[in-house]
Amino acid sequence: MTSLRLRMMEDMQVRNLSRHTQDSYLLQVSQFARHFAKSPALLGPEDIRAYQVYLMNEKKLAPRSVHVTVAALRFLYRVTLGLDWDFEQIIPCPKAPKTLAVILSPEEVLHFLGCIESLKHRAILTTCYAAGLRISEATRLKPEAIDRQRMVLRVEQGKGQKDRYVMLSARLLEVLTNYWRAVRPTGAWMFPGAVVGEPISTSAVDATCRKAHRVSKLSKPVTPHSLRHAFAVHLLEAGTDLRTIQLLLGHRSLSTTAQYLRIATNKVCAATSPLELLPRPIPKASSPPAPEHF
Repeated sequence: MTSLRLRMMEDMQVRNLSRHTQDSYLLQVSQFARHFAKSPALLGPEDIRAYQVYLMNEKKLAPRSVHVTVAALRFLYRVTLGLDWDFEQIIPCPKAPKTLAVILSPEEVLHFLGCIESLKHRAILTTCYAAGLRISEATRLKPEAIDRQRMVLRVEQGKGQKDRYVMLSARLLEVLTNYWRAVRPTGAWMFPGAVVGEPISTSAVDATCRKAHRVSKLSKPVTPHSLRHAFAVHLLEAGTDLRTIQLLLGHRSLSTTAQYLRIATNKVCAATSPLELLPRPIPKASSPPAPEHF
């Protein structure tokens, strides 16, 4: 392990970045160094620019994928190497297109969940929809996180290393109880994985989700995160206020939650199309029939 890599690891640990972020940053910097076969400490702005052009033009990476590389390189040069650069100019972040999630209707959610064969995976994905959890949060649930008295779920150290509480519906409690009685999982996790002592992997749930999508024959794309989007939009359409949804989703900013205002039908369809306001054409009086002659 090089001294630069070790220093960067220590810098991330000091700032208590999540393990996922640390691994992602180290991977991006390693690929950057491997591309030039040099230490990043020996590379400058022109090299960084050439690498970004390579990622966009040759590797054809999406802008959001390049965002991770930008964040890793900015951390390396700003924090670990302590350079006083204008990082907005030297390591720019590509503009990402603004897209809207495709939302499943309640009927489509019910149909999709019914296409999942595994009791465990159906319980996990049902939890994603019923409580609006990220797949990483659902897979790492612990039995003690289920509070039957208060009817809430405790999400421990979700994205951003934040705890939060979400509702525990009676139907979700029934699903989890049936799963528990049938499987009797052991260990610390509600949904244990193939590795002893570890929760089920998100990749295993993703694979099940893809299989269920094929079986369901739904035309809309479906991922575990689609169920979280559906949770938010269905709550909004049912009249739940935006601030409550923000707290349930664990969003840091209300502007992130506000994107659902552009999707919910009770918001999008609140106004009447001007076409409906136009007077309908008055049918012309029909001509009298021609006289018949003998």
